[in-house]
Amino acid sequence: MAAILEFSLPTEEFALEKTLNTHPGAHIEIERVVADDPDRITPYVWVRTDDFDAFEAALRGDSTVEEVVMFSDTGEERSYQMTWTGAIDFIVPILTEYSGTITHADGSADGWNLRVVFPDREALSRAHETAQQADFRFDVRSIYGTEDARGAQHGLTEPQRETLVAALEAGYFTVPRETSLADLAEQLETSHQALSERLRRATHNLVESTLVTHIDGSDEQSSGRCAELPVDGL
Repeated sequence: MAAILEFSLPTEEFALEKTLNTHPGAHIEIERVVADDPDRITPYVWVRTDDFDAFEAALRGDSTVEEVVMFSDTGEERSYQMTWTGAIDFIVPILTEYSGTITHADGSADGWNLRVVFPDREALSRAHETAQQADFRFDVRSIYGTEDARGAQHGLTEPQRETLVAALEAGYFTVPRETSLADLAEQLETSHQALSERLRRATHNLVESTLVTHIDGSDEQSSGRCAELPVDGL
């Protein structure tokens, strides 16, 4: 049975410490992570901030960021592909040696919150022991099995799960629809475009984790990809 670890850690133990401390109002959510190099990881992230130009300038001066490519801009959020190096020594083994999958990660100046699914309790225990031996500073928030999880085992972040549930309850998925995307966006106090993006990403992750990952076995998980970590609000 898969085991899930939720923990928090300071920015200096992970990535983007300088960027997040320079822009304390910025919020980052990792959509997914690719770990194909022992010295770096490639996260796909969504960012909310009131000054994207200044945020991007800070990224260029952040020692943990090797490369940044912007993919899309909804007005309220922007998505980026980044390459992180430096303060990721613990995350890479989680994704490679212990076959962990980050199903949620969000960061701000207050620190990072991560949720990682391991194939079993033994893998989680070995990862935890490795972190302690390396004096990695983090706070465990909870450990549980997949039977206790809600959206985690389906590759959903908590905001995505909440959005899908809200859409279901409002009748967005009924035929004919009982509510429009515009009305649902107003209910959730977000923009039409941002909600559309969130629903699209949530649907993609749900289909991928239930119809693709389960068919293909463990290859998807061991690749280190996470669902939309990914690095709330998306």
